[in-house]
Amino acid sequence: MSTNDATWSGPNRLRTSDTEREQVATILRAAMTEGRLTLEEGEERLGAVYAAKYRDELLPLTADLPDNGRRALAETPQALAEVKQNLRRHTAFVVGFSLILTGLWVLSGAHFFWPLIPMIFLFLSLKAHRRHARYGYGHGYGHQMHHQGPYRGRERVAPWNAPG
Repeated sequence: MSTNDATWSGPNRLRTSDTEREQVATILRAAMTEGRLTLEEGEERLGAVYAAKYRDELLPLTADLPDNGRRALAETPQALAEVKQNLRRHTAFVVGFSLILTGLWVLSGAHFFWPLIPMIFLFLSLKAHRRHARYGYGHGYGHQMHHQGPYRGRERVAPWNAPG
């Protein structure tokens, strides 16, 4: 028995939350909608989701789905709305901060437009955020998994429970 197995069995098992169950249920419903699971198989797995007491009982329910169902969860209307909201917030910050820097430049009377240097980094970060949002890796679920992966250190972390 490896040290990794010890975190998933015996007295070290972690109980699952209602939120985790709902995330897995959303993945399964999306898989049923896409035709990856039959109605009977989906209903059977949904029953197992709501009956699960521990996190490790949820893992096998999405293990045979592409990307463990992460992509389906990242494409839910709630996740997409969160990505759009975070992108709007980031854009507003970049524009506002750029205006403040430009105002400071005007007040300083400097000949060289020094705000250009930090503004380049601000706009590059915004470009990267937009690119990630386009491919489903916004600040929602997909973004966490893109950067964290299913493992955190040596401990296996369920995809729907990756650290944010």
